[in-house]
Amino acid sequence: MRPTMTDLRLPGLAPTPLTATRRGILMAFGGAGAGLILGTMPGLRGAKAAQGGTFNPFVRIAPDGTVTVIVKHLDKGQGIATGLATLVAEELDATHDQVVTEFAPSIDADYKNLYFGIMGTGGSTGIANSWDQYRGAGAAARAMLVAAAARAWGVPAAEIVVVQGRITHPSGRTAGFGDMADAAAAETPPAEPVLKTPDQWVHIGKSFPRVDVPNKSHGAPDTFAIDIAMEGLRTVAIARPPKWGATLASFDATAAKGVRGVIDVIGGPFGVAVIAEKTWPAIKARDLLEITWDESAAETRGSAELEAEYRALLATPGAVARTEGDVAGALAGAAQVVEAEYLFPYLAHAPMEPLDTTILYDGTRAQIWTGAQMPTVDLMVAAGVLGLSPENVSVTTRWAGGSFGRRAVANAHYVAEAAMVAKAWGRPEPLKVIWTREDDLKGGYYRPMYLHRVRAGLDAAGNVTGWEHRVVGQSIIAGTAFEAAIVKNGIDETSVEGLTDATYAFGAMQVELHTTKVGVPVLWWRSVGHTHTAYAMETMVDQLAAAAGRDPLDFRLALLKDDPRKTAVLKLVAEKAGWTTPPAAGRFRGIAVQKSFGTYVAEVAEITYANGQVKVERVVCAVDCGVAVNPDNIRGQMEGGIGYGLGAVLKGAITLTGGAVDQANFDGYDPLRMSEMPTEIEVHILPSTDRPTGVGEPGVPPIGPAIANAIFKATGRHPRRLPFTNGDFA
Repeated sequence: MRPTMTDLRLPGLAPTPLTATRRGILMAFGGAGAGLILGTMPGLRGAKAAQGGTFNPFVRIAPDGTVTVIVKHLDKGQGIATGLATLVAEELDATHDQVVTEFAPSIDADYKNLYFGIMGTGGSTGIANSWDQYRGAGAAARAMLVAAAARAWGVPAAEIVVVQGRITHPSGRTAGFGDMADAAAAETPPAEPVLKTPDQWVHIGKSFPRVDVPNKSHGAPDTFAIDIAMEGLRTVAIARPPKWGATLASFDATAAKGVRGVIDVIGGPFGVAVIAEKTWPAIKARDLLEITWDESAAETRGSAELEAEYRALLATPGAVARTEGDVAGALAGAAQVVEAEYLFPYLAHAPMEPLDTTILYDGTRAQIWTGAQMPTVDLMVAAGVLGLSPENVSVTTRWAGGSFGRRAVANAHYVAEAAMVAKAWGRPEPLKVIWTREDDLKGGYYRPMYLHRVRAGLDAAGNVTGWEHRVVGQSIIAGTAFEAAIVKNGIDETSVEGLTDATYAFGAMQVELHTTKVGVPVLWWRSVGHTHTAYAMETMVDQLAAAAGRDPLDFRLALLKDDPRKTAVLKLVAEKAGWTTPPAAGRFRGIAVQKSFGTYVAEVAEITYANGQVKVERVVCAVDCGVAVNPDNIRGQMEGGIGYGLGAVLKGAITLTGGAVDQANFDGYDPLRMSEMPTEIEVHILPSTDRPTGVGEPGVPPIGPAIANAIFKATGRHPRRLPFTNGDFA
C-alpha cells in the first residue's frame, strides 16, 4: 500500500530504557466466584507508587485453579508469551500445566513497554522490560494466596509453603490456588513483593514448555490473526499503486463486479478495494480491475540508478556520527591501509503469515483484530482515520505468523488502509483486509539498501592505528513519529548502530553517514542496523588480521581488551568449535562477534566451498544474554536467527526496475530451504547473573560475516556485494 498518511505524533514517546527498577504496588479485584485478578502497575515510581493509582492485572487466577498470564507483548513466534508465563509461574510457584496465556487489551497506560513508553514489541525488549514487572506480579499473587490461607486456617503465614501449585501447612491442611482465589481478593497486596533468589528458582533457567506449541502443532483454528472468522465477515483485497508515490486516477470495475461473490468495489487513497464474501473472489475480481495510475510523483529510480547515486555520495564526507582521535593522520602514517566497499540490497521481511487486519466500524466505535506489534500506534492511527476518540477504538492482539519487524510500522499503514476502507464502505459489517505474498513483496516495507566504505590502517607491527567508516543509506526513522527521539543531529542511530558503539580498540575512529531520500518505504528488519554494520566491520577485521599475519581470533581478542563479555563469548565459541584444531580437508572456518540489543553473540561457521557454491555445514554459537530465562527458547531463537541471516546473505535481495519491485513471491525472493540449513548448529549459553537481555534478533548479525570469513579462508576473497549468489568476491 502506498497512500500518503498524515504523520502521527505520539505524545510521551520515550524509547530510552528506564533506569528505575522499583516495582509497583499490586491491586486485587473481584468478588464472590470471580477468582483473583492482580498485577503490577507499570512505571510507577517512589511516592506515586505508594499513593496508588490506576492498576492493571497481569495475573488472573480462576476458581478452578487456572492461572492466566496476561501477555502485554505480541508473540510472533519468538516465544515471549512463554517467557512471561515463566516469570509469573516462577514467583507464584505454579506448575507449567496450570498456566495459560492471553494477550493484553489495548490499554496503553497499563500495558506499555517500559522502554518505549507505549505498547509495543520490538528491539528484543520483551523480557528485559518485563523482568521485574511479571516476577513482581507472580510474587504478589503468591503472597496474597498465602495470606488468605493463613486467615482461613488460623495459622501464621510464615508457616505456609507453596509448592507446585499447592498451598500447604505442616498441620496437613492443603488447598489449590482456586480454593483460595476468592478469599485472596480480600487481602491487601504487598507494596514490595519478595522475589525469589536464584538458588530458589524452579522454572527460570529450566526451559518452561512453550505455551503455543499445542495449538500450532495441532493446527487449531482461530489461532492467528488471519484465522479470524465471525458472522457477516467480508474479505477485502486491494489493488495498490505499482510504484510508490503514485495515486489513483481512475478505474473501471465492470469485469470485477461480475465475479460471483463480489459485494462492492471502492476507490480511495488506498487504491481500489474489492469487498467480497470470501478471499478467492476478492482476489480474482481485483485482478480484473482496469486501473489508471497517476505516476507523476512516483519513485522511478531502479537499483542501478540508486547504486550510482550512492557511490557518488560515498566519495564525499558525510555527517559525523562518531569521531575519536586523528583518523586522517593515522591513515596517512600507516604502514599499510586496507580498504573495502560493501553493498547491501533491500531486503523483505517475508513472514509466513502475510499482513491482515479485521475491522468492525459502526460509525461511532471501531474494533480491530490483528497481529499488533505496536497496538498504541495501530489504535491512534485508526482513530485518526475514522475521526474517533482513542477510547472508542480497541485493538485485539492475535498470534502472528512471523514479523521480523514488518508489523511494527510507525504509520500503521496496513491498519490505516483497513480503517479507510471501512469508513468509505460505511456499513457496520466486519471487514478482513488480506495481503497476498505478492502484495507484500512488491508493495511492502524493506530493510534499506546500504553502501559502506571502510579504510583502516596498520602499523609496522600489525596493530590497527585508525578506522574510517562511511555509510550511505535511507533512514528508517526520518519522517516518522519517532524521529524527534531517535534522530539526533541528522544521524539516525539505526543506520550506524554497531559502529558508533563498537568496542574494538582501533586507536582513532571516525564514522560518517549520508542519509538518502528515496521513495521506497523502509523499516527495521530483524536486528536492524546490525544486519549490515556487523558484516562490514567483522569482515574487515578478518582482512586486517590477514594483512597483519595474525589469527583472526587472537587479533579480535587483542582489540577487545576492555570488553570482557564480548571476549568471553569469543573464547567460548572458539573452544566449542575447536578453533585451534584445523578443520577436516575441504572445510573452512570463519568467526564473527557482535553485541546487539544488549546481548553478546559469537558464531563460528564451518563451510565447504566448491565451484563458487557455499554450503554451511556447521555453526557454533555462544550467547551471553544475562539470566537465561528459558534456555530452550534461547537456543531456538539463536537457531532461527542463524537461519534467517543465512538466507539473507546467501540469496536475499529486493531489486527495482523503474521504481517497481522485480520480485513477487518466493520464486523470485527465494527463502532459505530446510535442506540449506547447516547440518549441525550448537548453541552454548554463558551462565550469568546479569539482568536478561533480548534474544529475538542478536543471533542474526554474526552469521553473515562468519560465513564470509570462511569464504575468505577458502578463496582469499571476501563477498563484498550481497547476496553471495552474485559472485562479487573481492
